[in-house]
Amino acid sequence: MRIPITRVLARRFTSAIATRRPYFASAWATSRSRRTYGQILTRNGVELSFHPAGHVLGSAQVRVTAKGETWVASGDYKLEGDGVSPAFEPVRCHAFITESTFGLPIYRWRPQAETFAAIDAWRRENIAAGRVSILFAYALGKAQRLLAHVDPTLGPIVCHGAVEAINALYREAGIILPPTSLATEIKNKREFSRALIVAPPSAAASPWLNRFGDYSDALASGWMQVRGNRRRRGLDRGFALSDHADWSGLIAAIEATGAERVLVTHGYTETLTRFLREKGLDARALTTAYGDDEDVGGAPAETEA
Repeated sequence: MRIPITRVLARRFTSAIATRRPYFASAWATSRSRRTYGQILTRNGVELSFHPAGHVLGSAQVRVTAKGETWVASGDYKLEGDGVSPAFEPVRCHAFITESTFGLPIYRWRPQAETFAAIDAWRRENIAAGRVSILFAYALGKAQRLLAHVDPTLGPIVCHGAVEAINALYREAGIILPPTSLATEIKNKREFSRALIVAPPSAAASPWLNRFGDYSDALASGWMQVRGNRRRRGLDRGFALSDHADWSGLIAAIEATGAERVLVTHGYTETLTRFLREKGLDARALTTAYGDDEDVGGAPAETEA
């Protein structure tokens, strides 16, 4: 069951995304308020403000203060700056509600520069072999992060329509991305052999791929940290790149808030809460109404990461 939306507060870029979603459209047309980071809204003695989450462009933590007590709900977040979204901002609070998508110690990300270099090396191997490089990534945020950091001089970059629609919104927001094209805009099909094709995971094994001929495919996702997930999907390569905090990032973010009470949701809640309790924090799992974005791996309660 979905709860009716009567009023929406959001960041400006989030507004651009939400107006494309039917679930939000009716409320957005009649009752919306666009907020900037740090701008405080006060109602009946309660203060509310948004703060950068570093997840994707427009993502925000929500800070609420009432009667001298401050709570912060993180939403999805990551600590490593990606160059296409404002970096995560620690917010001091009494209670912190955190996600735990990758709340296991096995999830520790390499520096993103190393991952981008590995993607470029994979592309060079494919170009030398005359194969198309097809890289699957979530259309919102992950794809634009990849586009901003891969080497655009290796060959043309072709995007699935779902990705290109979000690219347009990022460019409107002032984010610099390399030139991209739709597959239908490439007239000389031989150009595909040097191209990087960026598509959402839902395009895997679809007829849309038939036009590219011989190709090597890969997925950019935090779930690729576990090799078995790549094998189960039949992928040639997997690159562990996530827009969620890894285990170390979750711990660092929680410590930076100074919160004595931590509510853990959306992921490996029991493992993280147990660890936090051992450190002396009042930590517990919190069940929420929201669910998964898209199945891309093999872990429980997983999201497109």
